[in-house]
Amino acid sequence: MKWRIGLVSGAFCFLLYFSCETRGPVRPADLPIMVPENEERPASRGVADEIRHQTELGNPQSLAAAVELIQARHLENTDYGRVMNAAAAALLKVIYPDTAVRVFPPDPPRTHNYTKIIRDAEQGIYTVPAANSRDFLEFVLPFLAYYRIEENRSPDQGDSRLLNTLSDLNKAAQLNPQSVLPYLFQGFVYERNRDLARAETSYTLALVSAPSCYPAELGLLRLLRAQGRSAEENALFSELLIRYPDNPALKKQLARNYVNAGELVRAEGAVAEILQRNPRDGEFLLLRAYIALEQGLYQEAQTPLDSYASIDPGNRDYLFFRARLQLEAYHNRDTALNYLRSIVRSYPNDTEALIYMAGLLMESSKAQETDEGRAILKRLLGAGNPPAELLFLAVQDALRREDWKEGKTLLDRLLTLRRNEKDLLAAYRVERGVGNNAAALSHARELYNRDSGNDETIAAYINALIETGRQAEAGRLIEQRLAALDGGILKGRYYFLRSRLRNNEDAAMNDLRASLFEDPKNLDALIAMFEIYHRRRDTRRAAYYFRQAAALAPNNPVLKRYEAEYR
Repeated sequence: MKWRIGLVSGAFCFLLYFSCETRGPVRPADLPIMVPENEERPASRGVADEIRHQTELGNPQSLAAAVELIQARHLENTDYGRVMNAAAAALLKVIYPDTAVRVFPPDPPRTHNYTKIIRDAEQGIYTVPAANSRDFLEFVLPFLAYYRIEENRSPDQGDSRLLNTLSDLNKAAQLNPQSVLPYLFQGFVYERNRDLARAETSYTLALVSAPSCYPAELGLLRLLRAQGRSAEENALFSELLIRYPDNPALKKQLARNYVNAGELVRAEGAVAEILQRNPRDGEFLLLRAYIALEQGLYQEAQTPLDSYASIDPGNRDYLFFRARLQLEAYHNRDTALNYLRSIVRSYPNDTEALIYMAGLLMESSKAQETDEGRAILKRLLGAGNPPAELLFLAVQDALRREDWKEGKTLLDRLLTLRRNEKDLLAAYRVERGVGNNAAALSHARELYNRDSGNDETIAAYINALIETGRQAEAGRLIEQRLAALDGGILKGRYYFLRSRLRNNEDAAMNDLRASLFEDPKNLDALIAMFEIYHRRRDTRRAAYYFRQAAALAPNNPVLKRYEAEYR
């Protein structure tokens, strides 16, 4: 799973170089004439006007200056001071949550228009400015409703509601071209509606207006990622990381980057530092749970999930991680399915949850659940451009049904997208099923060279060696593993493999009995014993092994062929 990108401030000249490289630089003539961020206050401006001016500029320093001026002039108990303190506090809280500014608890006059706008925004309601209004804040404060709602969404989801705000933001830019807020919000609108070129220009304008506006840099980094400009994104991130090593937002992004790169040990430390500062940071509680799940540390996953339960028990990721924990740690598939069904009810097109759910259902011994899982799989495949995990699931289903032709077609598509260890193991099984033993050996050898310490990998490689006539090499590997193992399921597997090298049935049966002594539920050994006794026409012993194997795998295709005779 991918975690959203977010970042901090940096020098504009560095950012301008990267953000404009593909289209040519933004020319000075294209930019509005603006007063620098550290603009001197005209002598004629009174205290009230200065407070409004600093609030409207909308950058971290100016908002802090407005709050400081209200406190320095003891205006925090006046109607004007209270409402402007509330406006500055709302902007700081939503736009610059990582900026440490001491603000009096907002207590604006109930009848003031800003109060209504701010309270509506907290509820996700956009207050449309009056047609004849010339109050700058009446055009920008309403946007906090959408900025708050949309900030955690992925940048590829459009929203026409946001486009409807552009006329208000354009009016705000006309009323105060020095403010960073209209350009920042315009960039946000364009980004969410996939107009990346305009988003880039707007974010760049925001940084011209206020180089300290780190949400604009955050936006530019997201755009670089969305455009696949990873070298530029990484360079910019590295530059900012050097300049601002202690910035909380940057530390959060560093943790996300570690996760996305699969560096889970480093991510674990970064996440722990963030949660030490804020133990109820919901995103990073979930991230800690994800890291623990990926490492198989299920008890460590349980704790952050329990903490998150009081924050938002209906959160999609929370439910998904609960499903994984129930299945992977406790093998409780019914509870896992309940969590997944909760997700699908709210998000019927959630591909990740549907794939996980279909996989669980298709492994069921209940025909109704198996059919439901295959129906989900068919629907997802029919949607076009299936992801690798979906193709892998379809290959696994074809293997279960021993539909080798369909499995080969799906496998070829899968290997053009991904070629990890579990894909190679599936490739070995498919090629073995279609009778292409040379290709099966090639995949098994590639897998063995990647992960020679995994017993499932070793077993696949030994089988492939046996089936291509390389018995001596297979025998050496089997004896090495038998000597290294004290006993148990794994040793039982290697006794079964050794039985395949025997030249007569009696010697093979000795190995098969040894295999079943170590693991009475070894399906391959049970089926092999059944087939030997079936060939010998020893119906009583054949039926004994048939019933044991069928109890473990009632839908096994080999057993299905004899079902009428031995049921």
